[in-house]
Amino acid sequence: MKKIMLSLFLAACFFAANSQTDSLTQYTGKYVFPDGSVVPSVDVALSEGALSMSSAAGSSPLTQLGLDSFEIVQFTGTAVFRRGEDKTINAVHIEAMGYVLDGQKQSNGIWIFREYYLPVNRELLFSRK
Repeated sequence: MKKIMLSLFLAACFFAANSQTDSLTQYTGKYVFPDGSVVPSVDVALSEGALSMSSAAGSSPLTQLGLDSFEIVQFTGTAVFRRGEDKTINAVHIEAMGYVLDGQKQSNGIWIFREYYLPVNRELLFSRK
């Protein structure tokens, strides 16, 4: 009986830790700022269960303050992630070292081609040797 209870307890701890990591992955991605900003973009990554933010200015770990707000430790600032109508993270608002930045989340690097263009020289395409 003790082994069964211990197994259930360990399984519950595993699922709780796994769900915490899954909830942090929604913040990861590349956030792009408008032209003329101090940094062009920041990358938010999840490593060993902790979020970190890196840019051309440097990198910093993020410490969670609230539901969608984090402290940028190295730059003494805050990052607040914004959600869209579909409840997914689509933007970030950063206030650090006297700068205020608002950036949009770039889609996950997936390119979607809507049109297909044939090659200019069709004779080479259908030639037989």
